[in-house]
Amino acid sequence: MAARIAGVNIPMNQDVLIGLTSIYGIGKNIARKICKSAQILPSVKVKSLSDQELEVLRAEVNNYMVEGDLRREVHTNIKRLIDLGSYRGMRHKRGLPVRGQRTRTNARTRKGKIKVKK
Repeated sequence: MAARIAGVNIPMNQDVLIGLTSIYGIGKNIARKICKSAQILPSVKVKSLSDQELEVLRAEVNNYMVEGDLRREVHTNIKRLIDLGSYRGMRHKRGLPVRGQRTRTNARTRKGKIKVKK
């Protein structure tokens, strides 16, 4: 059985630090801060945590905007840029790189497959 924090199942065989990063919006730095404030060693496995320690972790994670709320806010921000008609909004709308990267080459991730002209 996996530990459930913020609606996400944390793998039991991982360290607490790595397990917390499986939650959307929590990277290594924030996971380190959460472990420090919860007074839990980052190198401890999730399966060896007690129920009380898991409750403390849940309470600490609730202090941050994660998962659904964060995804909703990011989507709202992108939608706002598109509605404003800003340059960044137009790039999002067209599916092109937003932050000034070159597109003559090396933009395959954003642009998709190469369209062959006949």
